[in-house]
Amino acid sequence: MLRIALRAKPPLILKVLQRKQFITLLSCILPLTLSTLPAIASSRPVGVVKSSENSQQWTEITNRLKAIGVDYCILDQAQWQQASDLNNIKVLFLPNVENINNSQVSALEQWMNQGGQVIVSGPTGMLSQPEIQSQLRSLFGAYWGFSNSSAARLRLVDNPYSDWTGRQNTLSNTFVGGVVIPTSVNSRTTATWKTKGSPPAVVVTDRSTYLGWRWGEDRVAPASFDVAWLSASLNRYGINRTNPVSVLASAGASVCNPQSTVSQPSVPILPQQQSSTPVQVPQQQPLASTPPTPANEQTFRVPTDAPSNQLELSYQQVQEMTEELGQLIARVESTLLAAEATNITLNSEAHTLIEDSIQQKGTLQASLVTVSKNNRSYQALVEAREALKTFQQLVQENKDDEARRLWLKARRNLWDHYPTDRQFAQAEIRAIWLDRGTIVQAKSEQDLAKIFDRMAHSGINVVFFETLNASYPIYPSKIAPEQNPLTQGWDPLKSAIKLAHERNMELHAWTWIFAAANQRHNLILNQPLDYLGPVLSRNPEWANINKQGGLFDYSQGYKKAFFDPANPEVQRYLLSLLEEIVTNYDVDGIQFDYIRYPFQSPNQQEIFGYSNSSRWLFKEMTGVDPVEVQPGSALWSQWTAFRMRQVDSFVATASARLKQRRPDLMVSAAVFPLERQDRLNRLQQNWEEWGQNNWVDLIFLMTYALDTGSFEDRIRPLNQPGSAGASLVIPGLRLLKVPDPVTIDQMQLVRNMPTSGFALFAAENLTPNLESIFNRTQGSLTANEKEPLPHRQPFNTVAARYQALQREWSVLLINDQLAMDEGTMKQWGRQVDSLANTFNQLAQQPTPEKLSASKTALRQFRQQFGGWMRQQQQVQPYQVQVWQNRLETLDRLLVYGERMMIAQRARERRE
Repeated sequence: MLRIALRAKPPLILKVLQRKQFITLLSCILPLTLSTLPAIASSRPVGVVKSSENSQQWTEITNRLKAIGVDYCILDQAQWQQASDLNNIKVLFLPNVENINNSQVSALEQWMNQGGQVIVSGPTGMLSQPEIQSQLRSLFGAYWGFSNSSAARLRLVDNPYSDWTGRQNTLSNTFVGGVVIPTSVNSRTTATWKTKGSPPAVVVTDRSTYLGWRWGEDRVAPASFDVAWLSASLNRYGINRTNPVSVLASAGASVCNPQSTVSQPSVPILPQQQSSTPVQVPQQQPLASTPPTPANEQTFRVPTDAPSNQLELSYQQVQEMTEELGQLIARVESTLLAAEATNITLNSEAHTLIEDSIQQKGTLQASLVTVSKNNRSYQALVEAREALKTFQQLVQENKDDEARRLWLKARRNLWDHYPTDRQFAQAEIRAIWLDRGTIVQAKSEQDLAKIFDRMAHSGINVVFFETLNASYPIYPSKIAPEQNPLTQGWDPLKSAIKLAHERNMELHAWTWIFAAANQRHNLILNQPLDYLGPVLSRNPEWANINKQGGLFDYSQGYKKAFFDPANPEVQRYLLSLLEEIVTNYDVDGIQFDYIRYPFQSPNQQEIFGYSNSSRWLFKEMTGVDPVEVQPGSALWSQWTAFRMRQVDSFVATASARLKQRRPDLMVSAAVFPLERQDRLNRLQQNWEEWGQNNWVDLIFLMTYALDTGSFEDRIRPLNQPGSAGASLVIPGLRLLKVPDPVTIDQMQLVRNMPTSGFALFAAENLTPNLESIFNRTQGSLTANEKEPLPHRQPFNTVAARYQALQREWSVLLINDQLAMDEGTMKQWGRQVDSLANTFNQLAQQPTPEKLSASKTALRQFRQQFGGWMRQQQQVQPYQVQVWQNRLETLDRLLVYGERMMIAQRARERRE
């Protein structure tokens, strides 16, 4: 609805058109003025990064650069470590640079904050550490999502705000590229792929241009096409052949001089990039029901994707800012309703409440409305709605700076007044990864108890205890050659199980499966950087080898070495280690982490799987040594599938053997949420099939993001019904460097999606402020002893979560805020009560017959729900969608519970 309203404002469109016409006029005049200026030879306008990833295509890249005729210098990636290395460059071009380290991203950020601009192509930064990837996404305004599975036509976006309107012929072609995901309100999609959904192919901001294909490779796209796009991208920054700063007489490509300083032309080159004004760092106030005191305040930086404070707002930016604030308003409103609903008790059935509401319309328990309107969260909502209207008015009046400040203030105010003063969490999985570093620091059971006290106080009910890291068990093992040296002398796993169960928490052993050695861990233990760990050093033939014969992965910074999943001895060793854990320790579950091959880039010949064992097995199957199989060849998909099946085989075997020993054991996996085909090609992680085959009970997605919008993009496509069979799919949230209000916002988004909980990474980032918020909103475990766990008691969870829905509907009925005609409301109320009764019977006495009745009743209820809520949909579209999502969650829990019931009956027959 917001988008429709926005399009209906012609003054805003006229405003943007007038700006573009003015810029076009100036761009015609300024070259004439600039032609009288002397050429500036102290700097090169374009720096092109040469890296190990693009070095094999460097001749193709160079030929294209020569065809453009722009003056450029070559920046070897090893020479780019600090901001001063970029001082003599106006625009930095990164063609398919997949590895970027921490020093480089810091230098890039500092340089861009000083006015530097970038052009990016291909999967740039995708092999960097996750933290670095997040920084790059903020800087670039976009990131490489995944490769297209087939050739598609790239076409310009047909609107008056495109940077390249009228150039469809030269900037369109058909080839295999990739989808680029926008990450900022400043990001604009200027080209899309002509496939289902029209995914973005080119995304720009005022400081960046992201091209969604491997630029400079003949096998990907024609040279003329690449030349046209880079020329157009450089023109955005005023760099072209007619610009004397761009083309220097007799200047050839040379190495960029890291000692040079930036020389600015005496007049600006359009389009002018204005330098950013540093954002004032506000104080982050705790989300509390009372004003904060200085002792419990903490600061955080406004996210870098917040709109710049000096650039005029484009039509697309206004759209995106309107949508972002509107969605935040809806989430806060939904949370406030959930919080209000916890205060009432369901003493009456819905149809009785409806009759009373009709008879006493507008007067029934009106005190609830008063309570809500006096709440600070309610007041913040009212102010935010008014701010949204005013924001659009200010934009129409060309008061962009004032509009931007108002928007930021409204968002800040909503964040600060999220309704976190009372408990409103549902029956859900609230998990956290308890990392090795935190365990090691504890040093004793007494110290470990303090950590478990904090987690229990926060309402955490499942703990993933890092039990096996880089081949070192945290406990004294009779299978592994060495215990972690930093935990020798005590058994942290034994203590953790005791502490968790005393606090009504589950403890799952978090295990690294195929990651065998970690350079970061080597540094901590004063081992050589390339030490292969206690297992691979004794059994080097167990290693997963890349095509060049290397053992460590291709990531920047600290690297890891992996076991070969195709080696039968590796599988036997790992299985015996897992069996030792579940036999000797009363763990509630086992979690597989690093259950994959290392990250790879096949097009760059960065491929793993070439151990003797793997090569022999594949050759036995096909008659061909996989070393001879090239990406794109007839056997390549078979080679990929072969490696994928090695991982699948381990998951299937491990699950069966562990559950044979411990039928009640929960088996889960921590996995990447990448698009499926891209994931299978790059790391052979086939988690959908693990769920469909009932090999794992729970799948935890590492959907980490620094902002809620990016987080929502990552979890939405992965919440399709049946994608992982009956297994429960749970999103993961990152705590590191995420402001507390954004963490709460992401958690509320999860609660409004069709899922049964969340997992937090990691315990080392659980701050006292977050602990306090979680305690208020989730309660402590000692107070929640009767709360069911979805993966243990799915039918009780269905009943409890449906009661939460009933309470929300009751609040709206009591306050005359449910938009239905009288007849529809009565019919709906009778069905609400009937479904509640069906669920309660199933929870009290689970039988196949009652389960079947519950599934049928829920299906019929959902089929009619849209019709019942048609009027409410016009008033509260987001809230109605939330209710539909929660009904979907109930359906998934019934399917999961049915799987548990079938497995239980099968065990009983065998016994």
